[in-house]
Amino acid sequence: MNVSEIMTEGSISVKDGDFVTHARQMMRDYLLRGLVVVDEENRLVGMLNDQDIMKITSTRSDVTVGGYARQSPTVTPDMDVVKAAKLMVQSKQNRVPVVKSTTDHTVVGVLSDVDILKKVELPKSISKTIEMIMSKKVKTCLPDERVSKIWNNMIEKDYTGIPVVSKKGDPVGMITRGDIIKSGFLRISMEDERATRPNESPKVERVMSTPAYTLSENDSVKSAIEMIIRYDIGRVTVVNEQGKISGIVDRQDLLGSLTSVWSE
Repeated sequence: MNVSEIMTEGSISVKDGDFVTHARQMMRDYLLRGLVVVDEENRLVGMLNDQDIMKITSTRSDVTVGGYARQSPTVTPDMDVVKAAKLMVQSKQNRVPVVKSTTDHTVVGVLSDVDILKKVELPKSISKTIEMIMSKKVKTCLPDERVSKIWNNMIEKDYTGIPVVSKKGDPVGMITRGDIIKSGFLRISMEDERATRPNESPKVERVMSTPAYTLSENDSVKSAIEMIIRYDIGRVTVVNEQGKISGIVDRQDLLGSLTSVWSE
C-alpha cells in the first residue's frame, strides 16, 4: 500500500512568515497537534507541533513561525506506507507532510498516525499486550491543580497528555496539550508584566477531557488501537487489577509496535 492511498490530500498549513499567534489560533480552530509550514510557493519548510507552540510564550504579534519549524521526514505519495510509518516513529512526529517528490518539495498532502492505524490492516502476528509497549512512569495530576503547573511539566518532560486522578488515585480524565491550547491559556506571556499569575490560571477540571478511557494491562494492542480510533483520542490510560493507573499508551507507542512487527 502506498501513501497516496491513505493520505489526506492538501493540508492545513501556515507560511513561514505567519505570526505565531495565527498558528496557535489555527491549532485551536482545527484541533491539530501539528501544522505544516510552507514558503510562498507552497514548498515545505518544516513542521510546527503543539510542543513548539507551548514553548513560545511571548504574545508579541511580530513573532513568526519560521524560526521554530522543525525538520520533517521526506514522504512522497509513491512511498510504501510501512516505510513512511517507520520514518514517523523515528522522527517522533504524529503527522508528516507529503511532498510531490524527493526533488520537488511542493506539499501535496499530509499523513497522520491515525491514517495508518485506521486504514492499514493489522499484522496477524501482532499479539502483544498493552503492558509490553506502555510507558510505565506515569505523571498524574489532580482536578484542582492549576493548568500553569501542568503546562510547565509538559514542556520540561515532553508529555503529550497527563491522566487526571481523584484524591483516591482513580482515573477521572486526561489533560492534553490540545486541551491547554484550546483553552486559550497559552496567551500568557512570560515577558508581560500583566501575565497571569500561576494561582490565577484555570484549574485542571475546567480544561481536562472526560471521561477517562482505560484498558487493562492484559488487553491487546489491537483493542487499544480500536479505542483510540473509536473515540478519536491520542492516548489510553492503563490500569492494573486494582483499577489504579500503571501506565499509558499513545498513538506513537501503537505505531511503533506495528513497525517493529513489520520489521520482523
